[in-house]
Amino acid sequence: MSGPKPAGRVEKLVYSIRELAPLARELEKKGEKVLYFNIGDPVRWGFQPPVHVRRALCEAVEEGYSWYSSSQGDEELREAIAEKEWAWNRVKISPDDVFLAFGVTEAILLVFASLLDRGDEVLLPNPTYPLYTTYAHFLEAKPMYYKCAEDNEWQPSLEDIESKITGRTKAIVVINPNNPTGATYSVETLKRIAELAAEHNIALISDEIYDGLVLEGEHVSAARVAPEDATIIGLNGFSKNFLMTGWRLGYMYVKGDEKVKEAICKTARSRLGVCTPIQRAAIAALGGPLTHLEKFKRELVKRRDLMSKLLAESGFFSLVKPKAAFYVFPRLNFRGPWRSEKEMVKELLVEEKVYVVHGSGFGPGGEWHVRLVFLPPPDVIEEGVGRIVRFLERHVSR
Repeated sequence: MSGPKPAGRVEKLVYSIRELAPLARELEKKGEKVLYFNIGDPVRWGFQPPVHVRRALCEAVEEGYSWYSSSQGDEELREAIAEKEWAWNRVKISPDDVFLAFGVTEAILLVFASLLDRGDEVLLPNPTYPLYTTYAHFLEAKPMYYKCAEDNEWQPSLEDIESKITGRTKAIVVINPNNPTGATYSVETLKRIAELAAEHNIALISDEIYDGLVLEGEHVSAARVAPEDATIIGLNGFSKNFLMTGWRLGYMYVKGDEKVKEAICKTARSRLGVCTPIQRAAIAALGGPLTHLEKFKRELVKRRDLMSKLLAESGFFSLVKPKAAFYVFPRLNFRGPWRSEKEMVKELLVEEKVYVVHGSGFGPGGEWHVRLVFLPPPDVIEEGVGRIVRFLERHVSR
């Protein structure tokens, strides 16, 4: 018997980072040891939220913080976020500018749903985090990619951004620090992008979830350097800086156009609110010491340097060394027997049980690249890269 036909929009939902997860699970059921280099989850590799944050969550539950949260979020937490944005990024916002979300993932959807009508365009970095593309398609809007130059440390091309702004453009997205490339953007670049957004009366959406994980240089927030008349929507959260990945708590803030803020507030009300006790724990996270963050970054530097060295020495890859986050995005120095790097990645998982992400899953600018996390401990990094090299030596003529 045939059932109801699923909605056509479901076909537009693609998330390349987890695309091969069912295959990986099948291999594990057969007793294989799969090495996961696909998901940016520090907790899976032994890192944990600070002790005082975990305790605060338990205390919040015991003290009865289990009612529905307001749609915008806990007022005390929003005050703490406003203070954090000033202390970390020199961005001046009020608690009323802040909205809580189920991670940055939901924040992206809420913002896009509040801004984009069918046929509207949104400018995305190329390569980009795949959910920006997916949610634009889901809402029947049109993702337009602007170039980020690999030979210029993956910096955005200002000329390309300006050339692609049309009468249908509603927003420019900036991911800084960047996923998947690990790039950080200069003051001059961010300032000019913000100026373009203001000149064309469109929003600048600035994804800064890795703002505390800059390994070289410093993080500059777009809102810090934007002109006063720009509409800036900042996206951030607790998954990365505070190692609260499975807790699913993110936030956004809106500086500028009040109509945009009201639209996001209305959209947020339609999904009630986010988890109350986790919001109470997030207050403790922002109010507590950051010793865990410095320790985490020291480990990331060691693991980044090791993975970068091993990949470069193999001769199969060329890469721009990432300055932030915990990903490498090397270019393949070969084509081999595969029609695409996506085919290669699947075969690698089947043969060597190493799960990496195909670069084209991050947009056309990622073709013949792969993304790997460098979160695992050194012995796992060495084993994983060793398996990859062994696989390539079998299939690629040099």
